[in-house]
Amino acid sequence: MPKHTPDNPGAQPGGTLIIIGGHEAKEGRREILREVARRVRGGRLVIATVASHEPEGYFEGYQGGFEGLGVGDLVELYVEDRTEALGEDKLGLLDGATGVFFTGGDQLRITSQIGDTPLEARIRQVYEAGGVIAGTSAGASAMCETMLVKGHSKESYRIGDLAMAPGLGLIRGVIIDQHFAERGRMGRLLGAVAQNPRVLGIGIDEDTAIVVEGGHFRVIGSGAVYVADGAGITHSNIAEARRDEPLSLYDVRLHVLSAGDAFDLGKRKPVPAEALREGVPGD
Repeated sequence: MPKHTPDNPGAQPGGTLIIIGGHEAKEGRREILREVARRVRGGRLVIATVASHEPEGYFEGYQGGFEGLGVGDLVELYVEDRTEALGEDKLGLLDGATGVFFTGGDQLRITSQIGDTPLEARIRQVYEAGGVIAGTSAGASAMCETMLVKGHSKESYRIGDLAMAPGLGLIRGVIIDQHFAERGRMGRLLGAVAQNPRVLGIGIDEDTAIVVEGGHFRVIGSGAVYVADGAGITHSNIAEARRDEPLSLYDVRLHVLSAGDAFDLGKRKPVPAEALREGVPGD
């Protein structure tokens, strides 16, 4: 089983992560939801609406979205207050679960309500047993060891204009932003990479996802995925510039991937998708 090292940032034991940029299609082909359902293998899928302050309607939307896709049982997990995640009542919803799907909202609600609780431990058990953990929008950001919480969109990054916080740590060595092209978030992703060039920045468009397994991912959906690699940065003003000054950054490497493309997180480079199907993530 691959272990996480600085040279292999994405490698994780366990099952599959499906990390979605938001607004995944719930009608028509439903390619992303279909992939989640396939990984659930006819078992129980828990729709975790924890990120929402007002979850009404979220679960019903996913009931319709997953209808006819072969999910055996669909249940909702919501935590109004952290005390619920510390008790036994909610744990029963995860009995027999082969998948958990975090919906959108506020990623800080996910980490603050279930972080380091028996509920989070049970979700990790689902993953480590070979299950699928999916997350869309806020649920995507929360997958990381460090998650983007807020920062301005549609403009160049200004020094200090970024808030980050500890995430669930299901995927390491990356930081993820969502609704990426639609909300013009390249500036803030580069700001995050500038703060720690060891970390790969991954921006995911709406109705687009990365399917992460064993240190690599492949792209599905209708949009693009952007990977910003700061390992070769030769200059940055992030530590010296005054607050609100624009970021200056040289020699950032950028990959743009679309459906069918694949990426080796350890080697920090795209690889042929055919190699993944053959079980060989790259040369």
